[in-house]
Amino acid sequence: MGEISIFERQRSKINLLQDERETKDKVEFPGMKEEVKTEKLISVKKNEKKEEGEEKLTKVEKKIVNEDKGDDIAKKREFVREMMLHAWYGYRNYTWGYNEIRPDAKTPNNQAIFGGSKMAATIVDAADTLWMMGLKDEYKQARDFIQANFSIGNAQGTLSVFETNIRFVGGLLALRALTGEEFYTDKAREVAEALLPAFNTPSGISYSNIDMRTKAASNYGWANGGSSILSEFGSIHLEFTYLSHLTGKNIFANKVKKIRETLDKSEKIDGGLYSNYMNPKTGRWSGMTHVSLGALGDSFYEYLIKSWIQTNFKDDQARRMYWDASDAIQRKMIFTSKSGLRFAAELKGGHADKKMGHLACFCVGMFALEAKYEKNETRKEQIMQLAEDLGHTCHESYIRTESRIGPEMFYFNDQDDATSKRSEHGYILRPEVIEGFFYLWRITGKEKYRDWVWDAITAINKNCRVEAGFTGLQNVYNLNQGRDDVQQSFFLAETLKYAYLTFTPNSEISSSLAHSKGRNSI
Repeated sequence: MGEISIFERQRSKINLLQDERETKDKVEFPGMKEEVKTEKLISVKKNEKKEEGEEKLTKVEKKIVNEDKGDDIAKKREFVREMMLHAWYGYRNYTWGYNEIRPDAKTPNNQAIFGGSKMAATIVDAADTLWMMGLKDEYKQARDFIQANFSIGNAQGTLSVFETNIRFVGGLLALRALTGEEFYTDKAREVAEALLPAFNTPSGISYSNIDMRTKAASNYGWANGGSSILSEFGSIHLEFTYLSHLTGKNIFANKVKKIRETLDKSEKIDGGLYSNYMNPKTGRWSGMTHVSLGALGDSFYEYLIKSWIQTNFKDDQARRMYWDASDAIQRKMIFTSKSGLRFAAELKGGHADKKMGHLACFCVGMFALEAKYEKNETRKEQIMQLAEDLGHTCHESYIRTESRIGPEMFYFNDQDDATSKRSEHGYILRPEVIEGFFYLWRITGKEKYRDWVWDAITAINKNCRVEAGFTGLQNVYNLNQGRDDVQQSFFLAETLKYAYLTFTPNSEISSSLAHSKGRNSI
């Protein structure tokens, strides 16, 4: 990993990235050869820039400086690891087997997206983070529970196709990729098969929900008269394609390829953009056009570029659709505030709505990734500058608050400049800003981005930590307004993971993966 409570956009569990310096494992997709990597393995670009004054140091002094710096980074990594343990044991001690915890009340939290109150969303979502952090005992707790108890058959209510895919299918596939254990594949297949009724539409565009009792699929009434949502049906491709590779069952890949074909043939907005709502019966956009890199649109664009990377750069359709979209975003959606901050606005009916959501800060990483693989040097510089400029704006949204944590939405108008003084000023433990800094650190090697991650994660620890875990804030500008009392599963699955990886040498992760038992894919 969309996310507005119900659309909690995760960065996909299998954002599959590559780098020639990393340990690679070959996996065969039908008709192609791929080198696949999880999002956790995005490579570090060596920071070739010398620290100020470093050239004046003797060899002995340089060694001392480097050792001190290494010790500091290791301490920060352990700090994040301890945060993960605190979050995990709060959940484990009070709400084991339920979806999430309300850490103040120490009771289960259940969003109406999982199909039932005991689908163990936190366990499935967070298990790969435990594995990556080397928390062997805690990983075993998660693994054994999943093997013995997790089943999509336990879902007896209505579930979100999107959330079920990214948290359960994606979570299980990531575990299969990391460990090589086949029971994860079997469980992922069972979940994906349960989602298939949602794809039975004339256009192939999937519905948002499935009633697990009746198997009837439906959309939200509020979604532009019952339309399907771009960030939902457009963010299934990576998981279903990989699942088809693992199982040999092409039905999953065929479903997402049909969605891709429908979108490719659709009428584009401003030469490359896609509206947030589509009629699943006709395959046409619904109502007034609304284009967003935040909720309702976001991860669709990200999945395009990562699908291209997933196929070892052979998915030309994904590349073309992404690059056309990127060009259109730069022409129509990027603005500069009066103070000089660049931001990605939303488009409604062709007019700019000058606001940017916390969710939209994911595009910092997306553009940095685009720049990494751009061959035209002029464009590469432009795109990287955009990524860094947007990263700066997202950072400003954090440091302009009392809590030093950014709001759900921030505006650019006469009253606000990367702030949200009137509304939408909560924080629900989202990962996107830290994710963007992580990408910038790994790709540029600039130390300030690692510093920004540290500032953000320590602010979260200071303001969101309670006895039984971590909770969101009602108002990042006024801590007296209290907390929301929810520890979202994606806090463990993403926020803490990105922070941890920021302070983890890439070679260390690659080495541990290379020696994981039975691993023959990611």
